[in-house]
Amino acid sequence: MIKIFNHYFHRRTVLQVMLDMGLVVGALMVALFVQSNASELDYKLVSEGLSRGILMAVGMLAVNSALGFYERSRSKTSAQMRARAVLSFVLSAVIALGVLWLLPLEPSYDMRWVALVVLGTTGFMLTHRVLVGELLPKSLTRRKVLVYGTGPRAVTVGKSLTHASSNVELVGYYASPNETDHQVTNWATLEAGEKLDDLVRRQGVDEVVVALTDRRGGAMPMRELLDCKLQGVRVSDVATYFEQNLGQIRLESASAGWLIFGEGFNQGFFRTTVKRLFDIVGALVLIIISSPLMLLAALAVKLESPGPILYRQERVGLNGKTFNVVKFRSMRTDAEKDGVPRWATAGDSRVTRVGRIIRKLRIDELPQLFSVLSGDMSLVGPRPERPYFVEQLVQDIPFYAVRHSVKPGVTGWAQVSYQYGASREDTIEKLQYDLYYVKNHSLFLDLVVLFETVGVVLTGKGAQ
Repeated sequence: MIKIFNHYFHRRTVLQVMLDMGLVVGALMVALFVQSNASELDYKLVSEGLSRGILMAVGMLAVNSALGFYERSRSKTSAQMRARAVLSFVLSAVIALGVLWLLPLEPSYDMRWVALVVLGTTGFMLTHRVLVGELLPKSLTRRKVLVYGTGPRAVTVGKSLTHASSNVELVGYYASPNETDHQVTNWATLEAGEKLDDLVRRQGVDEVVVALTDRRGGAMPMRELLDCKLQGVRVSDVATYFEQNLGQIRLESASAGWLIFGEGFNQGFFRTTVKRLFDIVGALVLIIISSPLMLLAALAVKLESPGPILYRQERVGLNGKTFNVVKFRSMRTDAEKDGVPRWATAGDSRVTRVGRIIRKLRIDELPQLFSVLSGDMSLVGPRPERPYFVEQLVQDIPFYAVRHSVKPGVTGWAQVSYQYGASREDTIEKLQYDLYYVKNHSLFLDLVVLFETVGVVLTGKGAQ
């Protein structure tokens, strides 16, 4: 894993991004050099080519990120990836032609030929990735992981490893001699009498994840784990593994001490000021862009059913203070006529026909941009919950109140990483992503979330 501005990325993802951007910039520079004479190759030509190439590459990177080409896990079918590759190519063409139109080349250069070279390279890159496989050799990025333990925590880690990425190979489970609750009994790689560091060396293991339920009583072979680390093998505990690989902090493996003495949870003045400025500028831009869409949504809500266009509801925000969140009304006016708050569920009968559409496209959330301007919300952060549910959840779920240490957001890391939450179990899962955001939040992570939110909106992922 590689840590960039407090956010963890798979090494393969970073290499993919660098390769994609390098190919686009390189293709444009080659196209310019081919049309240039040796005497024309000066600083001005190179700088102009690089600036246009970088603009194209950043735009295409944003498109590919929104379409899920850099997701931590690959859950898309081949047909879905092909469809997204076609959409990516179309949008990339718009970006490339837009850059060349807004920043035209010197008259001596054929803009059509330059665009053709760039788009040809982009098309080859997407086709190769979807149909043939990744551009990078598997041997460079495939990791072999051994889980130390055979209890419930080890099972959880093993399941996540088999689903997280096709570039991870689960070598097996190493049974601790002091562990009594064995839930992995049909598969183990430990041979009788073989030491942990010998097994790691023989299997070519890259990482050992310590997933013991109980570490007391000499359950961990400290000397052997140290020898593994000295051999260049990564050794991590369960909490660190889930934080770095899945972007979440698991409640069953986290402790107050780990949260207190570990890195993160930085709320300094500079970070708060930068985030506030980013929120104001971002909200203003999004309000201007989405104004026609909001007018259409308001008209549709008004025409379909009697009642108010906007829906106001009390939510819990920063430091536990309440505020009124504003959304386009997507349910009947008698949705909670008995006065009992309840979560929305899949196929909820209370949702109107227009409401179903605007919820799927997240249009109902747009009025919250005005709450961002007023300071009650941020563009990115944990989703605000109702006081009725918060009172219960704070009592039932450890560390739930930690999510109130930052402003709630219109979108968030949990929203782009997990489905719509409609139960206590879903709330626990989303809290683990919220804790990751609170611990590692930065302007860079906010940008990552906003890019991925575009992908969520385009695919309707998790809408209820």
